[in-house]
Amino acid sequence: MAMNTSQARIINPILSEVARGHVNQEFVGMKLFPIVPVNQRGGKVVKFGPEKFQLVETARAPGGPVARVESAIGSDDYALEQHAISEPVYIENMEDAATVPGIDLGKVAVNNGMQRIGLRREYKQATLARNASLYASTNKSTLSGTSQWSHADSKPAQAIRNARSAISDRIGLYPNVLLLGEPVFAALQENPSIIERIKYTGRDNITKDMLASLFDVDEVVVGKAVYVDPVTGAFIKVWGKDAVLAYSVPGSLASMGTPSYAYTYQLRNHPVVEQPYYDRGTRSWLYDVVDEYSPVMAGADAGFLFTNAVA
Repeated sequence: MAMNTSQARIINPILSEVARGHVNQEFVGMKLFPIVPVNQRGGKVVKFGPEKFQLVETARAPGGPVARVESAIGSDDYALEQHAISEPVYIENMEDAATVPGIDLGKVAVNNGMQRIGLRREYKQATLARNASLYASTNKSTLSGTSQWSHADSKPAQAIRNARSAISDRIGLYPNVLLLGEPVFAALQENPSIIERIKYTGRDNITKDMLASLFDVDEVVVGKAVYVDPVTGAFIKVWGKDAVLAYSVPGSLASMGTPSYAYTYQLRNHPVVEQPYYDRGTRSWLYDVVDEYSPVMAGADAGFLFTNAVA
């Protein structure tokens, strides 16, 4: 099947916008690992020290010298990883869909591809965030018994308060986001000490916003994404039974030397959708979705990991 001039272009700009606009509410890893667009597939990330928190004498008498300060600058390497997936749209299905108004199987294929790439990215982000070996001993806690937030005698607010102080002691800033695995959020909604703290709000259910106010963070997000175990077929929760408290800033602020918890470096203007091409063997059009990114733990000191927060 011959392709016209429009079809021969390498990148499909319309479908690429579909890919970039694809949002899955179950994916929350970007709250901890915000996107930082980069122009190269590999390079160095500049890191600044804590000098801006030093108390410097800035007063100056007429004719006196101007205080001079220097900031320690280090760097980390990054390397993007390419992720690509192709989904076919069979001619027979395309013909059937043409009889139903509003059905665009090309967009469906692109969104399905982005779903799969997004799930892999969420999994990679969660794997980093839940890796206790990346945290200092002061910035992690494995809960058990009565300390687990599913236990009636547990005090989650106190645990969060202590974790906030641990982060502030290391970076000079307090955390602004709390990511909860879905079972953790469910346990907090039933925790007696939490219910006691907010019982006079007049609300029947404890919401994420209520927890954010109680824990003094800007946002509480719940990780609900799941994947299928290839051996057992069981659904596994990507964020498990853990909770991560962190100071995380948007990628647009990454160049300002802010000690953020983590980033996702992504090749600028990605993801992209390549122009669909026809496969005679299967009588189908193939839609390739390509993304290039790398989640990086930029500063674990800006985070605190609760492992096994619930039983």
